[in-house]
Amino acid sequence: MPQDSPSQSTDVAIIGAGLTGLSAAHALEASGRDYRLLERLPHVGGHAITVEEGGYRFDRTGHLLHLRDPRMRARVLDWIGPHVEVQRHSAVFSHGVYTRYPYQANTFGLPPEVANDCLLGFIQAHFRKDKPEPANFEDFCRLHFGDGISDHFMIPYNCRLWGVHPKEITAEWCQRFVPLPRLEDVVAGAVGLNDRELGYNTRFVYPERGIGALPQGMLEALPASSREHRLSLGTQLLRIDGPGKRLVLSDRELHYRHLINTAPLDVLLSLLELPSDVAAAAGQLRCTHLYYLDVASSAPSGKPLHWVYVPEARYPFYRVGCYSNFSAAMAPAGASCLYVELASREAPDLESLLPEVAQGLVELQLLPNTEALAFARLRRIDHAYVIFDHNYYAALNVIRPYLASQGIVSAGRYGDWNYSSMEDALLFGERAVSECIEHT
Repeated sequence: MPQDSPSQSTDVAIIGAGLTGLSAAHALEASGRDYRLLERLPHVGGHAITVEEGGYRFDRTGHLLHLRDPRMRARVLDWIGPHVEVQRHSAVFSHGVYTRYPYQANTFGLPPEVANDCLLGFIQAHFRKDKPEPANFEDFCRLHFGDGISDHFMIPYNCRLWGVHPKEITAEWCQRFVPLPRLEDVVAGAVGLNDRELGYNTRFVYPERGIGALPQGMLEALPASSREHRLSLGTQLLRIDGPGKRLVLSDRELHYRHLINTAPLDVLLSLLELPSDVAAAAGQLRCTHLYYLDVASSAPSGKPLHWVYVPEARYPFYRVGCYSNFSAAMAPAGASCLYVELASREAPDLESLLPEVAQGLVELQLLPNTEALAFARLRRIDHAYVIFDHNYYAALNVIRPYLASQGIVSAGRYGDWNYSSMEDALLFGERAVSECIEHT
């Protein structure tokens, strides 16, 4: 890294070198604009990184590329290099059996009384004459899926995923991400005749050696001069002077004309001097953190599944994914590696937790026995899921106009405080640059 002068200036300052920040840098390169890309960590990528230990490779849980935009797909494939094209193979484990995902269209194989609850409840909901607007996510589930599917899967699973009850979550967030099956799909899925995959994530692309190939490829695709002079890693941002268009860093000041933020929105707001109404709105933003385990197994995975949903409270985890089923290069030959997302938001005691997790993985047939667990590493993601609670939209309706008034574009899954995909993150970066250029 070059030795910087105490004070600098640039056309566009970008906070955060995750996917959205890197995408913005590429867009600015294409437009010929001067910029500085600032990253708190000593590496690029944000959550989209891969670490290696003992020949095993681990991402930050499941990071998969669902590429729907043809132009972005071409760019991503160029950045990541060797990769695999994967047809989703996921399942739900409940009542001691596996059923296909999504649960709401695949109840075949469940105990007869459970399948009956699910099918009957769906039919009753489908033909219900009065269909009020759902007041929350639980209402949404009961309205669209009926009580059986809601009680056996949707409500308990989402409690574990979000860390709050679905009554606290609005119904608006889920239109894209929660598959709504047709009556024909539900009936066919109840008798084992469903022959099509549902949902937005039926196919995905994955780099052979982990998702970290994407940000690394994006970094290497920037001109060498920009990597040397425009990128600052390990840079601590202390304060943002919005009216003065100035960033106060640990070692210098940076003046800008435009500011693109891709750090979490709550972090951005903590660095600004806020009016009282904006500060009150910022206090209403909620997100949940996540503890998970990276697990190395000395044996192959017992199931060819990419991930498994686990709604039952008797297991300490709500989802398990298998990196080595994404790509064989993620683990040594004859071995496997997994991520295990923990339902509790309390910091776990690994010594007491690990035997329970290992036994659960054996029951899911992902480990042949508990001795196959070679090692496990406890990880934490501070910003895992933005909570779309009943204050969400009102808070953002105060915060966003304020940021616009300060000339700040806040973008990305956490910068814009949303729920979105990796491809979305890349598109968000381009869109942020367009907003800046429009206001030049």
